[in-house]
Amino acid sequence: MDAGRPIALFFDAIRKDPRIGLSHIGLFAVLVGYWQQLGCPEAISAYAHEIMPLAKVSGTTYHRCLRDLADFGYILYEPSFKRNKPSTVRLRS
Repeated sequence: MDAGRPIALFFDAIRKDPRIGLSHIGLFAVLVGYWQQLGCPEAISAYAHEIMPLAKVSGTTYHRCLRDLADFGYILYEPSFKRNKPSTVRLRS
């Protein structure tokens, strides 16, 4: 997938979606940046403590926004629920 495609698709889709706020946008942008740093893999494996400081959000906001983005269809999110195993996020293409 083209490195700029996920963010372009996201901004096009949220234009008419009143459910998306600044925290959602910031978290999605950080996820895209993290994905690009990793070389654009099919899936991102990351711990919350790696992403939260980059997105400048609390744990509560992080988990709420991730669930929202998944529920609204912008990402595929597979939480691990284990401290020693990262969660998996896939960006929609």
